[in-house]
Amino acid sequence: MKKRILITFGTRGLGQRIAKLLEHEFDVFFASSEEIPSLLLNSGKYFKIPAGLMPTYAHEVLKISLDQHIDYVLPLGSYEFEPLSEAKVLFEEYDIKVIVPSHDVLQDYFVIENPSKELALVLLIAGKSLLNDFETVDSSMDGLFIISDSGDDFALCAVAKD
Repeated sequence: MKKRILITFGTRGLGQRIAKLLEHEFDVFFASSEEIPSLLLNSGKYFKIPAGLMPTYAHEVLKISLDQHIDYVLPLGSYEFEPLSEAKVLFEEYDIKVIVPSHDVLQDYFVIENPSKELALVLLIAGKSLLNDFETVDSSMDGLFIISDSGDDFALCAVAKD
């Protein structure tokens, strides 16, 4: 059985781009605090969630994850990173991996909004890519990144704050 991943801001281009890269290995689900057409909501693959700044945000994402048997949560909104990084331990108690840097290093990363299609993305869990055979020396790295040409620097990817 395929693992399941929930991608926030799933109606945005970046969310759809990641879904295309993962669709052969994962059952992909989407969530968003933005307007979602009823046709998509009725598909059973899209879910409405509160904005990342809301106090109930992490608990609503956890509830959907539990109800849908989600294995991984990939937040794409930059204001979702902090509440979900703080809640990583809670999610892990239910065997759900939140793919975002840990709270103690989150502020160390530069964030690139809406990375262009020309830039290669790397989706890391514990320093290993879910998209290819790439691996970092830092086994604690979790998140969607773009790597510098030198390979030494990583920028966290997010959707733009419209």
